[in-house]
Amino acid sequence: MSSLPLVFHTSPDQTIAWRDGAPCSVRTFLADVRRLAVALPAGRHVFNQCTDRYRFAVGLCAAMVAGRISVLPPSHTPAAVRELLAFAPDTFCLHDSDDCAVDLPPFRFPEQTASDHATADATFDVPQIDAAQTVAYLFTSGSTGTPVPHSKRWGALVACLRASAARLGLLDGAPCTLVGTVPAQHMYGFETTVLLALVNGLAFSHARPFYPADIARELAAVPAPRVLVTSPVHLRALTLAGHTLPPVALALSATAPLAPELARAAQAQFDMPLAEIYGSTETGQIATRRTAHETAWHLLPGVQLRAKETSATHEDGIVYEVHGAHVEPPVAMGDALEPLDDTHFLLHGRKADLVNIAGKRTSLAYLNHQLNAIAGVADGVFVMPDESPAASAPDALNPHLATRLMAFVVAPRLAAAEVQRALRERIDAAFMPRPLVFVEALPRDANGKLTQAALSALIEAHAHAHVRDRTQTQQNAQAHRHTQPSHQTQHEPVAPLTFTIPADHPALPGHFPGRPIVPGVVLLDRALTAIGAALNRPLDAYRLSSAKFPSSASPDEQLDVRYDIAASGAVRFTVSASGRVVASGALAASAPTPRREEGS
Repeated sequence: MSSLPLVFHTSPDQTIAWRDGAPCSVRTFLADVRRLAVALPAGRHVFNQCTDRYRFAVGLCAAMVAGRISVLPPSHTPAAVRELLAFAPDTFCLHDSDDCAVDLPPFRFPEQTASDHATADATFDVPQIDAAQTVAYLFTSGSTGTPVPHSKRWGALVACLRASAARLGLLDGAPCTLVGTVPAQHMYGFETTVLLALVNGLAFSHARPFYPADIARELAAVPAPRVLVTSPVHLRALTLAGHTLPPVALALSATAPLAPELARAAQAQFDMPLAEIYGSTETGQIATRRTAHETAWHLLPGVQLRAKETSATHEDGIVYEVHGAHVEPPVAMGDALEPLDDTHFLLHGRKADLVNIAGKRTSLAYLNHQLNAIAGVADGVFVMPDESPAASAPDALNPHLATRLMAFVVAPRLAAAEVQRALRERIDAAFMPRPLVFVEALPRDANGKLTQAALSALIEAHAHAHVRDRTQTQQNAQAHRHTQPSHQTQHEPVAPLTFTIPADHPALPGHFPGRPIVPGVVLLDRALTAIGAALNRPLDAYRLSSAKFPSSASPDEQLDVRYDIAASGAVRFTVSASGRVVASGALAASAPTPRREEGS
């Protein structure tokens, strides 16, 4: 029975992680792993929710040493936790927050003291892990409505990340530090921000910077050479923000297709080579390409593509299986692939409907399942609008947000706020639809399917109706000014709306460690969404004319929104927490902006 080391570093004094600008040695890391391994409570399955990447890595390795299995679902909404418990009823939650909101038996990551680190093992004894040991279950996005767990054996993970490192020039202790903008709990971040360092003698940053300024700051906090592990949404935000980055030896991108134009712009602006990684939860990493310079993907050594034998012609063409090297058993790919030779292929798009936003991954099928499971919803569908110059432009309130999902719903007895409240209980905040559009019926064909053409027509009809409603609102406001007495300038204030920003919101890491506060753009986004839902109309016809943030709001704190509408049509609002105002502002109706057509 073969075994492999837990870490591949060759010296106990090598740096394995950087925490707040300070190095952490392999010796200290292994001591923390052993200390945690003996302290873990009963339960074979560990939901590792640690947001600090160092603690996540310690928790992962401690579970391996103790013979436990890390389970990493796509989210920790109440519905996802219930599904997790159905799969592994003995799961407990390892966390590093002051208040764990996950409905599992909690176990707080123990704080290490200076004396703990001083008594780190004098000997360099690296634990050996059975290559056949299942060390983790990672879950797919749930294309059939329920996320599917996939077991990961240590030997296969090591083989995958050793091959990836060789391809990227990072094999065997190349002196570099990984800085990741994506979470460690999902496959790409799990492999590339943690395992890539453990099995190749590299170092990693404990932080997960989100905004461009945070990314620049974290890169500056670690020594060169630096490797930035990121996603297209963060690359786009970086190029738009215009920040100067410290020298980056290599940037890696995954979680969504990377546009060649964005790859070339990011490479030129930051003078860094950029590689894109292709893979899946089922297969792990299987191919790379230099997107700015080539269209073909290069398979990792030993990985092969073959046409899958089927008894009937697949409606989307030939289905290809990936097999060999660390991929076992063979996995049928849901993408449209075109082999060029034994080691290269072209990717022509997704056959499946995976959605990646802010480093988080799900599927439209899973979101549709959650929407249609809400009592009172007769029919519903999520849609990712096509990327276009207008769609890819920075959001008026938050220039770092990706294109948002929208949803169409048939729910004649429900208000928009009720549907949104039910969705927040079921799906991650990153996938909430903006907007949520109520319709009388969805244009399904005789087979009950919604074709792309039908969805495109539905989106276009909504866009036309929105412009028409906006024009009518402006006309009504103008007529109202002429018919009301001069002293009457606004309607009566509307009763407050209530919402909270959960502690696991992707915008919270880094704002601020130890005492997180809700960023102002998130407050504005949720407040305006709530107002739009109450008015049963989107607010994207307005511009933000003023905003103030007199005090800070904390995650999981109840927030109340009050608003009123002036005769001019302007919307004034305040957001309060425990009686204190945390945000206020005004929206003014703006004239329609002509949409730039492709090729103009």
